[in-house]
Amino acid sequence: MTAQALDLDLGRLVESLRASRGFAHKTDIAGMLSSLGRALPNGTEDLGQAVAIGDDCAAIADADGYLLFAIEGMVSDFVESMPWFAGYSAVMVNVSDVYAMGGRPLAVVDAIWSEGLDNAAEILAGMAAASAAYGVPIVGGHSNARSDRAQLAVAILGRARQLLSSFAARPGQRLLMAVDLRGAFAEPYPFWNASTTAPAGRLRADLEVLPALAEEGLCDAAKDISMAGTLGTALMLLECSGVGANIDLGAIPLPLGVPLARWLTAFPSFGYLLAVDEAHVPAVLMRFQDRDIACAEIGTIDDTRLVNIRAGTGSMAQRAVLWDFAGDPFIVPREAEPTGA
Repeated sequence: MTAQALDLDLGRLVESLRASRGFAHKTDIAGMLSSLGRALPNGTEDLGQAVAIGDDCAAIADADGYLLFAIEGMVSDFVESMPWFAGYSAVMVNVSDVYAMGGRPLAVVDAIWSEGLDNAAEILAGMAAASAAYGVPIVGGHSNARSDRAQLAVAILGRARQLLSSFAARPGQRLLMAVDLRGAFAEPYPFWNASTTAPAGRLRADLEVLPALAEEGLCDAAKDISMAGTLGTALMLLECSGVGANIDLGAIPLPLGVPLARWLTAFPSFGYLLAVDEAHVPAVLMRFQDRDIACAEIGTIDDTRLVNIRAGTGSMAQRAVLWDFAGDPFIVPREAEPTGA
């Protein structure tokens, strides 16, 4: 039990999370998907997509596996204030998306806007460093060095033999969190950087745990922890699967000296939530622990479509409803709501 969890006012925590930038970025997705659905009345069925829009990657059935496509854009203030790390992160988060789907990355392309070539140089240097660290080549892209502001987006191609998906969690499974605590915040941003100072071989071997779990049948559902933080990412995973959960804040792995309230909004360079059958939990925990990655069971998945958080036990217990999908969509538009796991 994390002692800090006992000191939180869960009502205020829920209010602050709902008002946070990370949650706001994600709740915008429902409107985007709704507009896309109206523009594409036939959906994506003709594309042979293996998962619905809203997962970490698009997954297209191909031969004996799946092609994975994803794209990430960096917020402009981050690109302007930390250009090298923004470039590095743009590649890193795409790599994370592919591994979150049980795949392995093949290559990335970029789109970069800058005020002159000099302002693009640091961004490109960061991208090149991440490309080398993760062993994923940059094979092309688009550039505009005559823009009035810095903007950056990176897209990735990968391949998976067996998928992990946000749409595959089931009632009765355990919610696990795996995160690399060997890092520090890239101040003043919520980005927990456990990547830029780590050996490249270790980074790649750590990520290989995800496709191995998928291919060995130990896990079907996962999602990488994004700008929405641990709890926001849990909401995305649970909503896509049409389920709910009870989450124990005291069980969340926490870096020494970091306040829990801040950690819940952190965007870690290596962080994943996984829905795992109870029988497979010990094996999954061991896979991450063997790589010195913190991993713990933080909740239980149910069929309520409510996400409850709790802290403490007995007379010290606090409980609060974080989200009710039946009354308030998070990222899934009302017309596309799942009917259940």
